[in-house]
Amino acid sequence: MLADYSPDFTIVNIDNITGGRGTIEKHAREIIDAGVDIVTWWDHIIDNLTNISDYLDAPDSPLLRPDNIVSSPEFIFPWLGHKLVEKNGKRLLVIHLLGHAFIDKFRCHNVFLHADMLLEQYRDQNIDHIIIDFHKEATAEIQGLAHYLDGRISAIFGTHTHVQTNDALILPQGTWIITDAGMSGPLYGVIGADFDSVKKMFVTGIMKWKIEQSLDHNYRVNGVLFELDDEWKCSHVEALTRIWKL
Repeated sequence: MLADYSPDFTIVNIDNITGGRGTIEKHAREIIDAGVDIVTWWDHIIDNLTNISDYLDAPDSPLLRPDNIVSSPEFIFPWLGHKLVEKNGKRLLVIHLLGHAFIDKFRCHNVFLHADMLLEQYRDQNIDHIIIDFHKEATAEIQGLAHYLDGRISAIFGTHTHVQTNDALILPQGTWIITDAGMSGPLYGVIGADFDSVKKMFVTGIMKWKIEQSLDHNYRVNGVLFELDDEWKCSHVEALTRIWKL
């Protein structure tokens, strides 16, 4: 898909790429070597943290965790949550944020106020575009954040729910939004899982059966293409889907 469109800048969320459970360093490097500029991740990558921790800690690491995670006296969250990238004569600020609604595994700062704080921090740094990956459950929450930041950022896209939404939109002040960019993985799976392996869980509510990855050789790749002009605005947006059999 990258070869088809030759984008100037690419962001990929890799939260589940190693067998559905986070990523190991080898797979993260393969994604980056394919031409990806920034990689976002969160809770699933912790499953393989011992494998990838050195790469996360590297000063030039392109991997971003949510910026608004709350640290505690017992554990100060390391790793970057936003990054200013210079490429092709443009300066892009990429921010990764975590939503509040229906996500109770991690504590996070108010995403609206945290976004305000970051934008103020970079207000005088001659940034061409600001892009946010919002890792969330509720579509209403990302819609609210997009309207709150309309005209102050170039684009915001949702990750985490794995199902591409048909609501790509340019807001009145020029900010682009899609509530979920979708996923890349098995076409007929349930968030990558073979349906037969999760059927009993759906029917009974009991989480004791082993979840198997779907391997029927039918795959989809979802993504979103957006074009940004020289006035912080988004001039075009297109949700992308490719389906094929291997």
